Amino acid sequence: MRKVNIDLIVGFFVLAGFLGFVYLSLQLGEFSIFSMSNTYTVQANFDNVSGLKRGAVVELAGVNIGKVADVALNENDQAKVFLQINHGVAITDDAVASIKTQGIIGDKYVKITQGGSDDLLREGGILSETESAVDLEELVSKYIFGDV
Repeated sequence: MRKVNIDLIVGFFVLAGFLGFVYLSLQLGEFSIFSMSNTYTVQANFDNVSGLKRGAVVELAGVNIGKVADVALNENDQAKVFLQINHGVAITDDAVASIKTQGIIGDKYVKITQGGSDDLLREGGILSETESAVDLEELVSKYIFGDV
């Protein structure tokens, strides 16, 4: 009888530990089963998104407001970037999306700079003003080899 109780208690601890591990894994992976979509998606088209990856940070005034959902090629041979923006963050329809680098050789991210318009982007809206990524390799080759 006593052996059964100890086995049951150990089983509950193992189960609780496993559930805790699953919960932490989901939270660290930014995956949530319980919350509905608390973001909205907007699109920006760039000439060059060199180094920008899915999951990259989207910032406004230095604050993380979302992430890059997907990067694809559109019909005009431009990079089409889908940005997931947190609900509650309003972006004007004349905002500028720029691809920046964290530090000298850090990860790429998207920086949003608000415009002066009173109109806001809605789900599926398109940021028409964009600044593409600076290709460091191209700049160095122009400096070294004098290519124009």
